[in-house]
Amino acid sequence: MAFRVEHEDSPRESFGNYRYCIYKGDRLVARYWHDFRGDEHGIDFVSGESESWPVGRMIEFLEGGGPQPLRLSARAITYLDSKLA
Repeated sequence: MAFRVEHEDSPRESFGNYRYCIYKGDRLVARYWHDFRGDEHGIDFVSGESESWPVGRMIEFLEGGGPQPLRLSARAITYLDSKLA
């Protein structure tokens, strides 16, 4: 089953964190976040587990954005598959 990532609909303060919902199929499995500069990032699984810096830097977890569709990197997919196994 494929993963999908979407911007979370909650309002964001000007220097607040960017938040994303990660789905496996139609099921929410985690919420991912990064700060406004991309320096700090982490993931909160629906199971209650949380981790900082899940696969290195933020740009190694998310790809796309702007005019490109937002997607998870290959490293992020491998990470999520191992965490959700």
